[in-house]
Amino acid sequence: MATADIITNALSEHDQRAQLRRAVIASTIGTTIEWYDFNVYGVVTALVFAKLYFPKSDPLVGALQAFVIFFVGFAARPVGAFIFGHYGDRIGRKATLIATLLLTGIATFAVGLVPTYGQIGIWGALILTTLRFIQGVGVGGEWGGSVLLAMEWARTNAHRGFIASWPQFGAPAGLFLANLAVLVFSAISGDQFLVWGWRIPFLLSIIMVAIGLYIRLGIFETPVFRRLIAEEQLARAPSIEVIKRQPKELILGALARMGEQGSGTVYVAYIFTYGTVVLGASRNFLLTGLLTTSFLGFLWVTVAGHLSDRIGRRRMYMIGGVVSGLYGFIYFALLNTMRPGLIFLAIALSLIPIMTLYGPQAALIAESFAPRLRYSGAGIGYHLASIVAGGPAPFIAAALFAAFHSGYAIAFYILVCGIISFVSAALLKDYTNKDVSQEGYGV
Repeated sequence: MATADIITNALSEHDQRAQLRRAVIASTIGTTIEWYDFNVYGVVTALVFAKLYFPKSDPLVGALQAFVIFFVGFAARPVGAFIFGHYGDRIGRKATLIATLLLTGIATFAVGLVPTYGQIGIWGALILTTLRFIQGVGVGGEWGGSVLLAMEWARTNAHRGFIASWPQFGAPAGLFLANLAVLVFSAISGDQFLVWGWRIPFLLSIIMVAIGLYIRLGIFETPVFRRLIAEEQLARAPSIEVIKRQPKELILGALARMGEQGSGTVYVAYIFTYGTVVLGASRNFLLTGLLTTSFLGFLWVTVAGHLSDRIGRRRMYMIGGVVSGLYGFIYFALLNTMRPGLIFLAIALSLIPIMTLYGPQAALIAESFAPRLRYSGAGIGYHLASIVAGGPAPFIAAALFAAFHSGYAIAFYILVCGIISFVSAALLKDYTNKDVSQEGYGV
């Protein structure tokens, strides 16, 4: 039975198309806001938090300490995926996504109000850690629902990779907005950036949350979930059941993300430490480079999703694993020339290999799970990578450079991540253009 045939409430073809457009827009804008919230923290970590919350440490040590707090957000993401995956498979995609948007946005807004070490001592870092954890829980519950909101409204199987790649668009778009906000308020505040300028991008989050909430309240529940309700197929404890029934898909989904998470976090977070401390580049120069790569990234991500519909999800992902694994050596070779133009080029191109993975990734992972377990399975599998790849990556990069004093040691780490992605994708089943709206596959 095709996806278009399972809509439980009768809608005209025009209405179905309208709902698909609204679902895609709501998912894309929602993930853009969520990733803005999450990424603005990463951008500011190396530039601000090491200085304001660990002022007595050596610059590299302070960066390591700040990245520990950064990691907490990644560690919290599987927790959020488990909690909100349960509700997403029990009460619906829409209601759960509204809750995750509010949780992440309010936590991000509160970061902009946290006193510094000079004002309240170590309590500032502890409050930051708590807010980062809450933020991570919200983001952990967001991704799976956003992908399903778009993917489960798809009217044919032939374009599912392209449709599911639109929520992925939110990651580079959110990164673009985060870097833009920090760059703008860095320029406006000047030497007052460490005093108040860095806080404004966090405080602006509350406006974006209001916009996202307005959009999400106006969409319908997905036809796939409504069919599950009508046929009484809801799982009693979906997060637990998916761990029991589909552990292979959870593990492979997490490992498949190594090439995207490991290298991507180095490129968008650790670069501020490497760029300012090792290369002596200014924060505005680095921010401009990241703005450029974010722009190129959100141009490419949906193209990569579309290509996965043409050549196969798994094949496209394996190509991305190879490109991602090798680019690390090109990246550090260009950075180490110490020539501004080549440094900028390295940063500007850095998200292209990542988006080659990220575009088909949503459909590749979500398609692997049965509909009644899909929110839980996709979210948990996706966010387990946060613990093994995304969160530790800047910490590992800083430790490798401290040990070997060479960016190529970090490039080797990126290569290993790419190899793991390649092998994991090869072991996943490919459901490109197949009907995944019904129970009975993958379990």
